[in-house]
Amino acid sequence: MRLVECVPNFSEGRNKTIIDAITAVIAGSDGAHLLDVDPGKDTNRTVVTFVAEYDKVVEAAFRAIRKASELIDMSKHTGEHARMGATDVCPFVPVAGVTMEDCVELARTLGERVGSELGIPVYLYEEAATAEDRRNLASVRSGEYEGLQEKFKDPHWKPDFGPAQFNPRWGATAIGARKFLIAYNINLNTRSAKIAHDIAMTIREAGRNKRDENGKFVRDENGAPVKEPGTLRYAKAVGWYIDEYRRAQISINLTDFDVTPPHIAFDECVRQAEARGIRVTGSELVGLIPLEALLQAGTYYLDKAKLSTGLPESDIIETAIQSLGLCEVSEFDPQQKVIEYRVARETPLADLTVKSFVDLTSTDAPAPGGGSVAALMASMSGALTSMVANLTVGKKGYKKVWDEMKDVAPRAQDLKLAFLRAVDDDTFAFDAVMDAMKMPKKTDEEQRLRGEAMERATREAIEVPFGVLRSCRDALPLVEAVADKGNTNSLSDAGVAALALRAAAGGALLNVLINLPGLDDREYIDRMSSEGTEILEEVKERCHAVVMSVIGRLNESLRQETDGS
Repeated sequence: MRLVECVPNFSEGRNKTIIDAITAVIAGSDGAHLLDVDPGKDTNRTVVTFVAEYDKVVEAAFRAIRKASELIDMSKHTGEHARMGATDVCPFVPVAGVTMEDCVELARTLGERVGSELGIPVYLYEEAATAEDRRNLASVRSGEYEGLQEKFKDPHWKPDFGPAQFNPRWGATAIGARKFLIAYNINLNTRSAKIAHDIAMTIREAGRNKRDENGKFVRDENGAPVKEPGTLRYAKAVGWYIDEYRRAQISINLTDFDVTPPHIAFDECVRQAEARGIRVTGSELVGLIPLEALLQAGTYYLDKAKLSTGLPESDIIETAIQSLGLCEVSEFDPQQKVIEYRVARETPLADLTVKSFVDLTSTDAPAPGGGSVAALMASMSGALTSMVANLTVGKKGYKKVWDEMKDVAPRAQDLKLAFLRAVDDDTFAFDAVMDAMKMPKKTDEEQRLRGEAMERATREAIEVPFGVLRSCRDALPLVEAVADKGNTNSLSDAGVAALALRAAAGGALLNVLINLPGLDDREYIDRMSSEGTEILEEVKERCHAVVMSVIGRLNESLRQETDGS
């Protein structure tokens, strides 16, 4: 998935009819998933969070901004929060499979469209800013709505898109790109907000005012207090007491979890708490979190314990939850708290029991078919490869290969997951071909549309098994490694991994070849057939070598046992 989070803030927090109308537009947009709506009466502002596929997020955001411009009249707006437009801000945030540069491009695309089609002045901010003094949202929004008419007279503040002209109904909008913000609270075994805030000032990037040996503030030549930087970069923090939990917390906003992820912040708070004679008892995640942040945490704690990180994704996440104490003050359900899980496409085949999958395959239902079965066999190969690696790590007599096996296991797990996704993707692709075939074809236009749909669906029906075939080749060195250096008590498992991989590759190629005649592109057909056959030959040859080596070693072991007896 290529996922982007979008967090538009609308200058309406009291009129539920207007809020519902705006959010309904988002929820009804193709590929968009509405995750949270947070209205504030005092601020008269609603913060909306949604996630959408990369190529569909701009459309959803544009529709919401257009609807807000139709329903919100800024000339009548009052509220405590700073604002300058009906849609005040609209940032794009990379979540999965998307870079910051991608989000900057999205911001510019949306800004140009809002400016040209709606006539709303647009300023780009943060990572999308066109000038350094436009990076900070507070600078862009200075003067707020009431100051816009005067602001537009200054050539320096000409909008990036749209007219430099004040429209009292909708004002102006800031569109940008920024990192994902993780709101994260650390729980303490004390009610002292003072201690919590002292730790917060120690860890936050802004730090605290420096004091001399007499306890007085140190000032610079201009009389301004000198700051003592905190221990964590990209961290904003305060300390407070939460009556509901009967404990103090360190409340942290992590604005770049690639630099300071939650587990690093947690461990730093543990150190600071222990230095003050108190303890960290757990933590609390406010809102949602990217999957990567939890996987980083689980992997970090497994690695600290010198354990293999090549475990199923759910086990790594459970390690993170327990290590960070995320269930201490409230339930933590990954299916509700992890962004990717909230928007994941259903996997009806991969979620079946083994018996149900086999039974369904054996009926006259057109799917699952050979493509899904091939992907399933490949996933089993990955599972066995990871298993052998995990059974090698930490075992006596294999210390020289522990590090190598620690590398093999998670790579095999990643392939296993990719193959499992292909189990359903293959069936989805087949269903798309069937749907295209059912399209009407009476008129020339209908025939054209049907032909285009058939072309797209057929290519996808080819690309899915071809992706499985390529990944089978990627899995070869991992299978070879566990067969050659893995725990000999699991030698047969390594052999089965090779056999399953070989069968999966053959099945994938067959599903490529059966769909190729549905296309007219001769060059594409020849390339896929030639490359696919070449990959299969390599997989067959190397898997055969693994299997024969395993058989030879098992027979040799049997002879030694027989001779010894």
